[in-house]
Amino acid sequence: MDKAQSIHRYQQLCTELHRHSMLYYTYDRPELTDAEYDRLFRELLDLEKAYPELITPASPSLRVGAAPLQQFTPVRHSLPMLSLENALNEEELYEFDARTRRFLSSEGPVRYVCELKMDGVAVELVYRNGTLEVGSTRGDGTTGEGITENLRTIPSIPLVLDGTPPDLLEVRGEVYIDLADFQTLNQEREEEGLQVFANPRNAAAGSLRQLDSAVTAKRPLKIFCYGIGQFSGELPPSHHELLQRLHQLGLRVNLEHTRTVEGIEPVMEYFRDLQQQRDRLPYEIDGLVVKVDDLTLQRELGEKTRTPRWAIACKFPPRQAITVVEDIVLQVGRTGAITPVAQLKPVEVSGVTVSRASLHNWDEIARLDVMIGDTVVVERAGDVIPDVVKVLPEHRNGQERSVPLPQICPACAGPVAKLEGEVVPRCQELSCPARLRESIKHFVARRAMDIDGLGERTIEQMLKLQLITSVADLYQLSKSDLLRCERLADKSADNLLGAIAASKTRPLGRFLFALGIRHVGEHLATLLARQFGSLEELAKASREDLLSVHEIGPQVADSVTDFFHKTRNQEILAALKSAGVAPQAEEKRTGGPLTGKTFVFTGSLTQFSRKQAQEMVERLGGRASGSVSKKTDYVVAGDEAGSKLDKARQLGVAVLSEQEFLQLMDGLEDQ
Repeated sequence: MDKAQSIHRYQQLCTELHRHSMLYYTYDRPELTDAEYDRLFRELLDLEKAYPELITPASPSLRVGAAPLQQFTPVRHSLPMLSLENALNEEELYEFDARTRRFLSSEGPVRYVCELKMDGVAVELVYRNGTLEVGSTRGDGTTGEGITENLRTIPSIPLVLDGTPPDLLEVRGEVYIDLADFQTLNQEREEEGLQVFANPRNAAAGSLRQLDSAVTAKRPLKIFCYGIGQFSGELPPSHHELLQRLHQLGLRVNLEHTRTVEGIEPVMEYFRDLQQQRDRLPYEIDGLVVKVDDLTLQRELGEKTRTPRWAIACKFPPRQAITVVEDIVLQVGRTGAITPVAQLKPVEVSGVTVSRASLHNWDEIARLDVMIGDTVVVERAGDVIPDVVKVLPEHRNGQERSVPLPQICPACAGPVAKLEGEVVPRCQELSCPARLRESIKHFVARRAMDIDGLGERTIEQMLKLQLITSVADLYQLSKSDLLRCERLADKSADNLLGAIAASKTRPLGRFLFALGIRHVGEHLATLLARQFGSLEELAKASREDLLSVHEIGPQVADSVTDFFHKTRNQEILAALKSAGVAPQAEEKRTGGPLTGKTFVFTGSLTQFSRKQAQEMVERLGGRASGSVSKKTDYVVAGDEAGSKLDKARQLGVAVLSEQEFLQLMDGLEDQ
């Protein structure tokens, strides 16, 4: 063949190999034998050897791996890959349903879609014009590791989509290893004298993080896709139809075990059935994922800080083991909370060696009647966090010792108090070294001030050397101070000083989160930053000012005002300001023709999303609320509006259609 014929044949082979790979892995309808597929693949490799310029990112030959990487490149997700809230029993699943219906003002059943919760590794695949462009891990939900070359080696991930794909499609999925393949993989490693993997999930995670994708290509990895990030085309109305659309594009979706049901009772039935089927499946699952099926309702429900309100993971009862409590030690957190932790005789639970387990509080100790020396049942709650769940009193020999509620702090010997309504005692000494240590760890964490290089061991040394007595002291450290710490050499000390300096201008929301104000997580910290615009404005806000902010309740309002009124906190904030810490102010969302006006959106909105409507209102100085009251100025009602619309009419609140709302916005924008 001449070059032109070779190019034409190469293009034919790429198309054929992509098609047959999809038929085999996605549609389960193979048309070729393995030998016939291998013959075509070898022909393609021969052409690429003769004409290497033909190789593209979509070439089927990349299934065998690319050149080794030096390191993984960070990849920022355009939309966060959120975690899921867990339901650990049926009661919590009922609570999720009740909460969902209450939020939607729905008196009838909600339609849910149920999917298997795969025990694998979450990844994102970005397709542009139908071709796989970038693949990454979930990472911290915002930024993951670029593992494109490794993901290209997985046969069940199409390099080119089928049909008519959108210009941009971000697909989320779970990479896993079948149980039979996992056993074979471990047998081979054992024969080679290599350390075996603890479980299929660890094997999948380790395989995806290989710098040499040729190693990844040898691992029996598979994928099930379960959702999307960005999608440039028109979305179907439901999540189940979205899964079918992904399947039509050639993406592997677990439609066989996906169920769409009306109401929570069928969800319960399927959850119970799955527990019986669990050990008969060819792969590991650790529960069921339940999602509101209607995508419009998903948008209406929205998100919390790190989890969507429209989905929940129903975890299976965890696997358990029996061991002995060798000791119970007391830990002190940044808020002074003292929690008991059981030191266990090491035992393997679900492939992980467990030597510590949380006892949570003394109410739990009393409920379990657990003592040092007891034989206990331990489990990995949600197959992750170890917990003592049961004492076996028949194994007692009279040598067991109880652990009384502490009267003094185990870290500083300061006073301890158990406040009314709380289940844990708290150290009352603000200078407690354990509280200080945990506060500093929280302050410097990645999601807070992000001071890279300031790890737990270094913090411990700084406290021991009395270099820091508050977070403000971090900004007074000199290079000579840092060089007194072990493992901090000249260059690492310079890097740490640079990281500390860089943290001085973090966004206000992250700074507020770093301060560790009780009940103020990332989401509320960002909300407060946007609402008040500066630290000074928030510090002088009254309880009533805070309660006027949507999502801020009495508990948070009291906590925030209490924080800024404490003399010690005022001193630390003053010291931080004096040291040059100047959080980036966020634009205060006030002012404009809608200042003082409150909008409530209800029903199915077809002309804009709930988030878009909220942004329009806030841009003009108004605020969006989730509930109707006498203070509500407008209710915008979409299709199938429920009790919120009824309440608005009862209270005489102005009701707008979507079109009327848009006309109002257009008129105000022109002012």
